[in-house]
Amino acid sequence: MNVSSRETTHSVTHFILLGFPSSPEIQLLYFRLFSAAYILTLTGNTAIVCAVRWDQRLHTPMYIFLGNFSFLEICYVTTTVPNMLANFLSSSKSISFVSCFAQFYFFFSLGCDEGFYLCVMAFDRYLAICRPLRYSRIMTEELYTGLVIFGWSGGFILFLTPVVLISRLPFCNPNIIDHFICDPVPLMMLSCSEDTTTQLIYSTFNAVFMTGSFLFILCSYALVILAVVRMPSAASKRKAFSTCASHLAVVILFFGSVMVMYVSPGSGHPVKEQKIVTLFYAVITPLCNPIIYSLRNNEMKAALRKVVGAYFISVFLPFDILSII
Repeated sequence: MNVSSRETTHSVTHFILLGFPSSPEIQLLYFRLFSAAYILTLTGNTAIVCAVRWDQRLHTPMYIFLGNFSFLEICYVTTTVPNMLANFLSSSKSISFVSCFAQFYFFFSLGCDEGFYLCVMAFDRYLAICRPLRYSRIMTEELYTGLVIFGWSGGFILFLTPVVLISRLPFCNPNIIDHFICDPVPLMMLSCSEDTTTQLIYSTFNAVFMTGSFLFILCSYALVILAVVRMPSAASKRKAFSTCASHLAVVILFFGSVMVMYVSPGSGHPVKEQKIVTLFYAVITPLCNPIIYSLRNNEMKAALRKVVGAYFISVFLPFDILSII
């Protein structure tokens, strides 16, 4: 029985990612739209990373976490979007078994890391607003460095178990995934045998992680809002609400769409709905995050102006000097 299982597992060497089936003209339109979204996502998040790196005023825990979160977003979209763009121009749309599970591991590990970073940022705002006098003593360099490391490593450690379990399922033909990424739900549906234990472990893992993270964030911001309401200064209230509103908007965008899909993967979402929801948290949310975080944050807007100004000076000033010489 074990030998047969192993043979079946290795009978599939690659998968076919159907993506968004349509005419070549529509595929080309999709390629242009998602290329533009990808470039804008890289540009916006890179600008935030550079602003945090270069502006001394942003060398505080809140902005250090934001800079790391933006860099995380760059890695997150890069795990799936380039392959999706290549498939728009490809007729085969194939991905090897190893590449598929590598994409699965990195995409969902980085997704978990996003959840951890949103928790870390909520905790930081809680300390800054609810414990302002003790903030500098609690949020030491050692603590926020540890939180940064935890934010990056937590997802990679936690997601090893689901990836290993699903990769050991027996796969056989058909090897067609009606999705644009190697998503665990359609992957489990392609298994030759229904492994209810793996499905239960995966569902429990997602439910505990997402519900726990989401509740931690909501409780943190509930305490923050109560503290803000009690502030005597109207200016302090506006500043605190502005910061918290941007954080909560990102939390709702990310967790709202993810929970729809992965808390109960066995609930049978229509394929089209799965693709749209995945597209939302895999492409749209990382595109919107730089806009949300900089829209009402004057310090970030000022730093971004400096970054953009420095870029244009570095590009155009040498030409001006050359023309004078």
